Amino acid sequence: MTKKYFGTDGIRGRVGEAPITPEFVMHLGYSAGNVLAAADWHLSKGERPAVLIGKDTRISGYMLESALQAGLSAAGVDVLLSGPTPTPAVAYLTRALRLQAGIVISASHNPFEDNGIKFFSASGTKLPDSVEHEIEAGLNAPIRCMPSAQLGKARRVVDARGRYIEFCKSTFPNHLDLRGWRIVVDSAHGATYQIVGPVLHELGADVVAIGAQPDGLNINHECGATHGASLQEAVMHHQADIGIALDGDGDRVVMADKKGVLYDGDRLIYIIARHRQQKGSLKGGVVGTLMTNLAVEKGLEKRNIPFARANVGDRYVLELLQKNEWQLGGEGSGHIICIDKHTTGDGIISALQVLYAMRDSGKSLAELTRSVTLYPQQLINVKVPKGFDSRVNAMIKAVQAEAEGDLAGNGRVLLRASGTEPLVRVMVEGESGQKVKFWAEKIADVVSHAAVSDESRAL
Repeated sequence: MTKKYFGTDGIRGRVGEAPITPEFVMHLGYSAGNVLAAADWHLSKGERPAVLIGKDTRISGYMLESALQAGLSAAGVDVLLSGPTPTPAVAYLTRALRLQAGIVISASHNPFEDNGIKFFSASGTKLPDSVEHEIEAGLNAPIRCMPSAQLGKARRVVDARGRYIEFCKSTFPNHLDLRGWRIVVDSAHGATYQIVGPVLHELGADVVAIGAQPDGLNINHECGATHGASLQEAVMHHQADIGIALDGDGDRVVMADKKGVLYDGDRLIYIIARHRQQKGSLKGGVVGTLMTNLAVEKGLEKRNIPFARANVGDRYVLELLQKNEWQLGGEGSGHIICIDKHTTGDGIISALQVLYAMRDSGKSLAELTRSVTLYPQQLINVKVPKGFDSRVNAMIKAVQAEAEGDLAGNGRVLLRASGTEPLVRVMVEGESGQKVKFWAEKIADVVSHAAVSDESRAL
């Protein structure tokens, strides 16, 4: 059954427009609270289910936090508030505090005008589809407040930041440190701005922080993992040994070397996989996505490391990892999952795994990726009307077939609908950068014209 509100990463949209309104979010909290209250948690008599709410630094987080809290309380669920907290920290704290669920108010890498709600289960993983369906079904019922004596209570978790800092540090080997390294960290003015710096500093690094002055409006603005130029410039300016950039909610990471060369998630995953293979700790293979660069797949296969592709989205990477009983996977965008370290993608912990490989081997990012030369890849986002399906359009299918024929097995064409925005993502990859650019632009143009024609017919 298709979900109306939940996408691949929770519910997301423009603040003030359905569904990201105070009224809807309060009803969402109430429905989620009822689902939690109805579950068999083996709670003591009189004990209520409890939920942790974390958020990033968007100004709308205050409003949505209050709405969620009201809905959950009305359903008789206790609420713990952690304030600005990275998404992976909420997943960790939900498990560590033995809570029934965790909720994050964030639109991840999107601009501040957007926001979203995503849930974690008691085990720190994304909610299964069945529970999301159950929550959506409850949105049709009116809010019926519990009697006053049974309302949920709320309290602040004052040590959330410190708990998570210690957890991150615990994933780095005790016998190593980061002394002697100057590291630039870009927090995207987001949820990690008070966390990633202390983690690296306490491991011995000289830390230069940028993107660490959130004002509610500047999250992800020309900084962070989606705008690597800021990191590159800062690394060169401060003559740093390495740079780390996270996104607004802390689940993505990209890195830069001392020359300012940027390394995306694909190459970082390759570094972690090769290091684990050499240490004898790689379990199985690596899960990438349909967007993973073909050069990484070939590089891993050359090293006899199995590789599998999942649909785009960290929940699908996680599902395939669990199915294959593997531990490492992720996306070129910088979502990297190390199941042996955490239950979800974590930008800080993933960066620490790369730093471990560098420190242990004594090699630079360039040296660790020397055998992988990424294929030219171009991604163009095309705005389309809601509900537009590029897969059934004859013009689009024809130009896609033409491109695949010209690439002749030395490249790929991928069209997919965004799970969070009204976009079709056109990706072309191949050995020839000139061909990649030509076909990406041509296909994007055809998609754009087809979308306009489709919208005109609908009117």
